[in-house]
Amino acid sequence: MSAVTEPSKFIVEQNQRALKELPFANNADQEDADRGFLAKLEPGIIKNDKGAVVWDDDSYAFLQGSCPSSVHPSLWRQSGLVVKQGLYEVVPGIYQIRGLDLSNMTIIEGKTGVIVIDPLISAETAKAGMDLYFANRGKKPVTGMIYTHSHVDHFGGVLGVMSVEDAESGRVPVVAPAGFLEHAVAENVYAGTAMSRRAAYMYGAALPRGPKGQVGAGLGQTTSTGSIGLIAPTHDIDHTGQEMTIDGVRIVFQVTPGTEAPAEMNFHFPDFRALCMAENATHTLHNLLTLRGALVRDPHVWAKYLTESINLYGRESDVVFASHHWPTWGTERLVEYLELQRDLYAYLHDQTLRRLNQGYVGSEIAEMMDMPPALVDSWAAHGYYGSVSHNVKAIYQRYMGWFDGNPAHLWEHPPIESAKRHVEFMGGADEVLRKARKSFDEGDYRWVVQAVNYVIFADESNTAAKQLQADAFEQLAFGAENGPWRNFFLSGAYELRNGKFGTPTQEMPQTMVAALTIDMVLDGLALRVDGPKAWHEKVTSDWVFTDENRTVRLQLRNGVLVHWDRRDGDKLPAPDATFTLTRPTFIGILLAGQDLQAAVQSGAIKIEGDPSGFVKLAGMFDKPDPDFSIVTP
Repeated sequence: MSAVTEPSKFIVEQNQRALKELPFANNADQEDADRGFLAKLEPGIIKNDKGAVVWDDDSYAFLQGSCPSSVHPSLWRQSGLVVKQGLYEVVPGIYQIRGLDLSNMTIIEGKTGVIVIDPLISAETAKAGMDLYFANRGKKPVTGMIYTHSHVDHFGGVLGVMSVEDAESGRVPVVAPAGFLEHAVAENVYAGTAMSRRAAYMYGAALPRGPKGQVGAGLGQTTSTGSIGLIAPTHDIDHTGQEMTIDGVRIVFQVTPGTEAPAEMNFHFPDFRALCMAENATHTLHNLLTLRGALVRDPHVWAKYLTESINLYGRESDVVFASHHWPTWGTERLVEYLELQRDLYAYLHDQTLRRLNQGYVGSEIAEMMDMPPALVDSWAAHGYYGSVSHNVKAIYQRYMGWFDGNPAHLWEHPPIESAKRHVEFMGGADEVLRKARKSFDEGDYRWVVQAVNYVIFADESNTAAKQLQADAFEQLAFGAENGPWRNFFLSGAYELRNGKFGTPTQEMPQTMVAALTIDMVLDGLALRVDGPKAWHEKVTSDWVFTDENRTVRLQLRNGVLVHWDRRDGDKLPAPDATFTLTRPTFIGILLAGQDLQAAVQSGAIKIEGDPSGFVKLAGMFDKPDPDFSIVTP
């Protein structure tokens, strides 16, 4: 169901002003996005082995038309570029698959085969991309796999390109930045459910595609929904200047931890004079705090690494490419592009800190922030994925936290109780809605959604409030240059009108489960303990992992589940029970649904003492809710 409202005169005028004021005469990106095109996937639809569609680029065919008044013209332009799909030559010997997932897959031709960089999200899309390459460049074996960083759109499709046995046998080296594996799986352990629910809003998962619906996400069109896998790296890159030669191709690496991902790296191909910037320089302002949720990224470090990239490799390159968007050719052009990207993150950081130290809070600084003309004129510095507004607030959060220093904000009521009091003080729900409709008619949609939100959280059954807020959300969406902002606003409107659409995600794939460490699993279990229910329980057990030569003490007390490695002669009190097993068996029982009793009977698990306490502990675990409310109480 698409948006039900029409763009108001205020939104139409705003979008018309943008059309006049922004540098639409600059067509360099259009030329670069088309350069090197070899072939399309036709039709642009990819299905899994059960016939379900996991990727549909053809559903964005409407983007070939002129920009409607319901879409910001700058976002329309960006989506029209990102939607281009197919096989492209970057330089002879380097090729990219674009538009078949949120990210790009890059293919480097070596002496005997091909090295693949970032195999998309899903095995199905990665395989389709490889098949397109093979159809146009000939069938070649995969001789190397490189993950640029630890986000799923850069490793999840690996099983569509190679097998686990390829890596374990040593036939195909799998190269990643140090810390990759830990960070790749950690998000799923700690806050994966909440992030997935919010990601459904961010990418517009439930929205129809069209001029009043989802038109893209700025970084890519959306995420594929196929099979996600993971093959553990066999080679870590842990320092800048580290070199490898894979299938005759020389690669020089630059590690960039704490930039767009906690484990990330750029790398240079000297013989191709080509520079891969991973996701550290793309054709958009990126997120410092993604709207789905994450740890705040460091723009100061990000800018410093971009400076290092320029000085190490920029002037030794003829082309720069990344795992999103299109390349930039020419040494002078690519250096200027990288310098503008560097200046973008540095300016946001430095100016936010300048204002912060003058006493302004994040929301104030976000409204005050004017960008330099050179950045305004650079399409690659526009906020299609990240935004100046929410990035400034993220920088404030990174340095100052949630509290703005005003004691009036130190102990506010939570949303529902606050809403009830606000509505009462504002004269009741009918009066709030009367005034909000007037504000709507005046085009003050930001205030409408804020004021009406109090009515909804005070009384979820108030249909008129939900309809008015949905109308205002849609107007904000129609005027948003930022893809995720548009998707959030439209998703909120959708759920207010139709109810929750859920979270269209899959459980953690077994290949990722198998990569979990014992500590990750136990940390994840601790997050599921129902604290009050477990206040008065005390359970102690030892876990002897024969394949890792370690013994872990696991203890529940005061509603907290803690664990640590035992040391020889540590003189701890005896446990209630001791379990002897291997890490795969441990993970299989706790996360993969393997039968505990069968494992005991087969000898895979040996138990000494009384295991009833562990059974009691299992009853203390809570379940996450993948369908929690966002726009309603």
